[in-house]
Amino acid sequence: MKALILAAGYGTRLEPLTLAVPKPMIPILNLPTMQHNIELLKKHGFKDIIANIHYHPEQIENYFGDGYAFDVNLAYSYEEKLLGTAGGVKRMARDFNGVKEPFIVLSSDALTDINLNRLVEFHKSKKALVTIALAKVADVRQFGVAIQDENGRITGFQEKPQAEEALSDLANAGIYVFEPEILKLIPEGFYDFGRELFPKLVQEQAPIYGYRMVEYWNDVGGVEKYIQSNYDAMKGAVQIQIPGKKVSSSTWIGAREKIDPTARFEGSVIIGDRCSIGQDVYIKDAVIGDKCAIEARSIITGSVIWSDTAVGKDAEINRSVVGNWCHIGANAHIFEGSIISNRSVVRIGGEVPPNSRLQPNSIV
Repeated sequence: MKALILAAGYGTRLEPLTLAVPKPMIPILNLPTMQHNIELLKKHGFKDIIANIHYHPEQIENYFGDGYAFDVNLAYSYEEKLLGTAGGVKRMARDFNGVKEPFIVLSSDALTDINLNRLVEFHKSKKALVTIALAKVADVRQFGVAIQDENGRITGFQEKPQAEEALSDLANAGIYVFEPEILKLIPEGFYDFGRELFPKLVQEQAPIYGYRMVEYWNDVGGVEKYIQSNYDAMKGAVQIQIPGKKVSSSTWIGAREKIDPTARFEGSVIIGDRCSIGQDVYIKDAVIGDKCAIEARSIITGSVIWSDTAVGKDAEINRSVVGNWCHIGANAHIFEGSIISNRSVVRIGGEVPPNSRLQPNSIV
C-alpha cells in the first residue's frame, strides 16, 4: 500500500517561525515533525511514500533525500502553485505512476501515534470509498468536525462550530484511507477535501466513514499546542522516537555534551547533541536543540530552543519558542507565549513582552 504525505502548506498558524522553515520541518523533540510521520508509516509497513512540496521545498528534500537514510522509498511531487489537499493528492498519485489500489494520506504537520493498520482494517471492513480518522477535541471552534450515524458512516460536517451549536466533538485529523476511484472524482487544479469533496460525497450518500481514534493526535497549530506536543512526547503521551540517552525517568541527554555538574534539570528535559550547559543553569520541562550554548545561571522553563542557539548568562526564557541561530543576551528576559524566529538577537538586558512574535533576523 502506498502512502501520500501532504507537505506543501505554509503553516501560517506558526508564523513567524514558518517564515524561514516549512511546517513539516518544525522540530518536535529535536526531530522534524515529518520525520515522526515517516517513522509512523514505516512502523506500520508503509515504505513507498511520496510527499507534495511547495514552500521551502529544498529544506525538505535536502534533509530527507530519497528516504534511504530512513529506510523508506521517498519521492516528491513539486507544486509550482498550491493545488489544495485533494488537488495535491491527485497530482501525487499521477507522479507515483498512478495508484491502482487503496492508499493512505497523512498530513505532515500533525503529531500522532495512530495505528495505521487498524485504520486500514476498519476501512476494508466497511467497504468504504473514504475513511477519515477522527480525533476527539476539547474545543470544536478550532476544527472541522464530523457527524456520524450509529454505524460510523459520516452524515455531515460542521466547520469550526460554536460549542453550543456543535453536533460532534470529533475533528478531522487529516489522516485518510482512499479507494483509487476517489481520484476520478477530483477535478484538475485547486480542490480541497474538507470544503469541497467530502461534503459532496456526503450529499451523494457515498460510503464515507469515520474511524474514531483512541490514540494521541495534536495538529501542532500555534505556540501553545506546539510546546504541549513536545511536553506530551516527553511524558510518554504519544509514542515517538526520542533522541539521546535516557538518564532518568524523563531526561534525555545527547552525545558529546558539556554539562556543568551544578546545572539542575527538573520535570521533562531533552538536551541535544554537542550542547554546552553552564554553571547553575536551571532547566525545567524544556527541549534544548543540538549545538546550543546555555551560559551560567540561565533559567529556561516550559520552552523549546532550536539548534545552534546561544543563551547568555542570567537570561530567562519562559514558555516560549526560540528558533535556530539565535542569540539571547546576558540578563535578557523572554516572557511567556513568545516566538523568537531564526537568526534573531535579543540584546544584553533586553526584554521580550508576553506573546511577542519576532520575525526572522530581528534585533531587540
